[in-house]
Amino acid sequence: MNIQLIDTHCHLYGQEFAQDIRAVIERAENEGVRQFYLPAVDSEAHDAMLQLELDFPGKCFAMMGLHPCSVKEDYKEELALVGEWLGKRPFKAVGEIGLDYYWDKTFVAAQQEAFHQQIEWALQYQLPIVIHSRESMADSIRIVQEHQKGSLRGIFHCFTGTLEEAQQIIELGFYLGIGGVVTYKNTHLREVLKVVSMDQIVLETDAPYLTPVPFRGKRNESSYLKYIVEKIAEVKEISVEEAATITTANAKKIFGS
Repeated sequence: MNIQLIDTHCHLYGQEFAQDIRAVIERAENEGVRQFYLPAVDSEAHDAMLQLELDFPGKCFAMMGLHPCSVKEDYKEELALVGEWLGKRPFKAVGEIGLDYYWDKTFVAAQQEAFHQQIEWALQYQLPIVIHSRESMADSIRIVQEHQKGSLRGIFHCFTGTLEEAQQIIELGFYLGIGGVVTYKNTHLREVLKVVSMDQIVLETDAPYLTPVPFRGKRNESSYLKYIVEKIAEVKEISVEEAATITTANAKKIFGS
């Protein structure tokens, strides 16, 4: 099967891949994955992320942003670094940014401030945003609504929300990033996807996290994107080739490559 896939969200620069990254990329390419988009987390990971982009030119593409779980006491310094990087060289997106109320609510106000600031930078540089919205969907949607004047675009990464939330996101002109969760037994996501248009869906692994069935519990990698596109095709009752073609075209619309 000659399909082309794009992994719109993978942390392949992580320590989990330090020993075998070339084999990981090669396995993914053998499964049709042509591009890998690398979300930033914080300054500790920038060097590894940018090096991976250099090592695989035209395949790996870096984003720049401050992950909400990295918004701590020093978040103003971290944000300043993001601003510096965005002014220094081109990036494919501002990400991964947003809100995470799952682990710790100590820095909710700071997370929201960082989210607003990074959306402003995305608008300034005309870049898409990649949003992390764990246990924070209502606030995440509200903040995007506040900034959406017609030109803001991007992905709600790792979407696992309700149909109503999916429809709100789509009305904002944003895409749903669908990953390994769609393969899990106890998920309502498949019911949501039955209703949502394929034109609003992109594929992601979030590797090394959220590994799809049949490898759940093991390290995730981009070659497993095939299990995600196969499940989406099954849910939508279309061919894998069609699901691949549409989601790849959607990713190219967002990232412009």
